[in-house]
Amino acid sequence: MNKEMIVSSNDHETMVAILEDDQVVELFIERERNRGVVGNIYKGRVSKVLPGMQSSFVDLGLERDGFLYVTDVVSTTDQFDQLEASDGEAPVAADVVQPSVEVPGDAAAAELAGELPHDDHDPDHHHGHDGALLDAALIEEPDDEGDHAPEPEPVPEPVRAAVPVAAAVPVTPVKTRPEKLADRPSGELTIDQLLKEGQEVVVQVVKEPLGTKGARITCHASIPGRFLVFMPTVDHVGVSRKIESRDERARLRGIVKQFREQHNFTGGVIIRTAASGRPEGDILGDLNDFHQIWQEIRHKLDSAKAPVAVYREQSLVAKLLRDLLTEEYQTIRIDSLAEYRKVQQLVERMMPALLPRVKLYTKDYPIFEEYGVRNEIDKALRSKVWLKSGGYIVINQTEALVAIDVNTGRYVGKKTGRLEDTIVKTNLEAAREIVRQLRLRDLGGIIVLDFIDMEERKNRQKVFQDLETALRRDRSPSKAIQVSEFGLIIVTRKRVKQSLERLLTDPCPYCSGTGTVKSTATICFDILSELRKVTSELNGHGVLLRVNPEIARSLQGEEQSVLRDLERTVGRRIHIKADATLHHEQFDVMAV
Repeated sequence: MNKEMIVSSNDHETMVAILEDDQVVELFIERERNRGVVGNIYKGRVSKVLPGMQSSFVDLGLERDGFLYVTDVVSTTDQFDQLEASDGEAPVAADVVQPSVEVPGDAAAAELAGELPHDDHDPDHHHGHDGALLDAALIEEPDDEGDHAPEPEPVPEPVRAAVPVAAAVPVTPVKTRPEKLADRPSGELTIDQLLKEGQEVVVQVVKEPLGTKGARITCHASIPGRFLVFMPTVDHVGVSRKIESRDERARLRGIVKQFREQHNFTGGVIIRTAASGRPEGDILGDLNDFHQIWQEIRHKLDSAKAPVAVYREQSLVAKLLRDLLTEEYQTIRIDSLAEYRKVQQLVERMMPALLPRVKLYTKDYPIFEEYGVRNEIDKALRSKVWLKSGGYIVINQTEALVAIDVNTGRYVGKKTGRLEDTIVKTNLEAAREIVRQLRLRDLGGIIVLDFIDMEERKNRQKVFQDLETALRRDRSPSKAIQVSEFGLIIVTRKRVKQSLERLLTDPCPYCSGTGTVKSTATICFDILSELRKVTSELNGHGVLLRVNPEIARSLQGEEQSVLRDLERTVGRRIHIKADATLHHEQFDVMAV
């Protein structure tokens, strides 16, 4: 597969398009005035505790308070101080705090699930924590297989740091009331026992604010690097289950463990898939970065007053390169010289062999126009999507779910073909396009697909299998279920950021987001009803009716009979004034 990354950047916004075989499949947008907050760490203040929902709201200094569920509560700023003061004490067992942890970057829960101690712990049980620390679109497909046999502890060779490291800030796992923490999954510790209004907490945003909902937050902070993930609230070294070689897993784990021992660096570390085969210096580079970042966070926690951000995620392009860059990318094109130089530095550090593939776009013609991205964005904001065959799909978003309908449209099949063959061809093309649209628009939640009815079971199964195959290329976790003998399929897909439509559009000021307005005839009848209510108050005065120009034309045209009824009602002539500043449904009745 030929993959490209197209970057359009200026002082106001950065847009990145991912192309697969010349088709736009994913789009990421970051605007300077409202940059995303997923991955940011805040020193917040509890604003409200809700025992009935076993959750709390936390003031982060954002437009809306963040939402914190009981099982995502780990520690407060006071407890961080206690942790540092208690260095050297026996830590809480890893399985006490790890069930709720989700790993950002390449396999979220899968990377952690494969590497936790293999006892009675259920790695897939996340206690309601419904957002990865990176956009769901950046997460590799989970791997359900892995080696479950215990690995022998490696004997690491001496580690020489690529960069001199100062004494690390000790980060010890939570051990305040460990017996209560152990009981927490069974619901014995309630939210009002853990948190009080006005209390300061250290939290990380795992899900962007959506609509009227505030950000979803957790106390399980995780900071992703290119090759590792740092988790200050646990004390565990894990390796991605996608690294299959036992020798390589032992080598990588040995590098991290020896670094932790030499520098008293006790936070948890997950070794990501990208670390496989990388030299020791690359692994140590991430560890040194984590050390510096955590020192800065601790300083801000001590000096800044809540609510305040103590850590902000990297820029959009840096984050995407960190989590997406592989040998599959043939080209990375950038239209900004400043961004181009930053990308060169990042790629040179991460994958120097790919540096020649980073290209500066210098044409005057906009880069998104040149590679057809702008046209795809415009199409993605419409409900109807045409297929190459002549069929089409219709995408409708609601508060509860997304409904997608498939139609044959202009496609009538071959002259000698069967109707079933025509339907199957349309459905197969639609299945692939639907998945592309899910990725491009970043649609999530419950998605109902209404394919055209097929009589033959083998054809229904073929369409379903094609859909599942296409979904495997989507990094966001999803699942498809057939619920009808004919063509109905339900897909559940994880999304943690706003859909493209909500990001690029506002609700219509006329229809208030419903997609409809009252018809002209309905408004004319509303005017008639309103005049009948106020006739007694006119006291013989004339009437001036101020309406939208479209309503004025209608009253003087096809709805003249309504105007005559109006005049009979008031007993005199009505003067109509067209006013373009009025909403389609708005009108004013004035005595003159």
